[in-house]
Amino acid sequence: MHLDEEVDENGNVTKQGFDYYLKPMNCPMHNLIFKSRQRSYKELPLRLFEFGTVYRYEKSGEVHGLTRVRGLTQDDSHIYCTRDQMKGELKSILNFVLQVLKDYGLNDFYLELSTKDEKKFVGSDEIWTEATDTLREVAEDSGLDLVADPGGAAFYGPKISVQARDAIGRTWQVSTIQLDFNLPERFKLEYIAKDGTHQRPVMIHRALFGSIERFFAILLEHYAGAFPVWLAPVQVTGIPVADEFAPHLQKFIDSLTQETVRCEMDTSDDRFGKKIRNASKSKVPFTLIVGEDDVNKNAVSFRFRDGSQLNGVPVDEAKADILKVIKSRAQVNNAEDFAEATK
Repeated sequence: MHLDEEVDENGNVTKQGFDYYLKPMNCPMHNLIFKSRQRSYKELPLRLFEFGTVYRYEKSGEVHGLTRVRGLTQDDSHIYCTRDQMKGELKSILNFVLQVLKDYGLNDFYLELSTKDEKKFVGSDEIWTEATDTLREVAEDSGLDLVADPGGAAFYGPKISVQARDAIGRTWQVSTIQLDFNLPERFKLEYIAKDGTHQRPVMIHRALFGSIERFFAILLEHYAGAFPVWLAPVQVTGIPVADEFAPHLQKFIDSLTQETVRCEMDTSDDRFGKKIRNASKSKVPFTLIVGEDDVNKNAVSFRFRDGSQLNGVPVDEAKADILKVIKSRAQVNNAEDFAEATK
């Protein structure tokens, strides 16, 4: 892009512009890091990772909210390994990917195997066959359904993508794993093997979340904004029944904040009922209410997303339960969920 140039009314350049080049991917930079010095087989597998901002010129009709953007942040990882190591690395990566997605509450998956585009690829048919067969074997070993995506691979290698179904059955592509013999060849990457010879590493491309922006949008859709406690932007909202009970509740809120719980106190001038409605609309997991009886008993009362309540919980017990629910990554929408998560 040529930017910042200024011209006068006659079209004469009065200020020189500059050429800017958008970075479409992180792979070449990681290859240059690998190539920056001599590498030994003892260093492999070498795993590089970054949150890297990249840019793609998506057509205007395809740009859609957070799910398809032109500037995005990728959780990009590249693993350099030997031929003997690649299958074990691929299995480990796929298991790790699936476990992390499950931690976020996505549990319904299938895999898609993207194979060579006959009109857009580099490298020999032999290495494409080896890479594709290796990915297929790893995918089948996972026990998940495997669906073919003919011609859907990038130009440098085949790909496994994890397709996750959300709460209402829509399918989203999330994590991707690509096996690449071609970029190490084109970048002349080498390592010193055990026998002293110079060998090409195998390169594995891994994006766990893919686009961070897109993954966030998927979670918003999946949970309809009602996140599990550990993911919720605000985990606890405190609402005193009257101002004189605020110091007791604030003390409890402060003790949670010290444990890195994300808390807010509603100190607005709104009436108590309006504060409760605001907390309900925001889908905060725990609304803590304190009245005279709670102060006298050194307790707090819980109100959950569905309107159910748990009254008069001693502050030490309440704090321990909140921390336990956060650690368990449980989804809590009502008193019954809370009781189950704090057993």
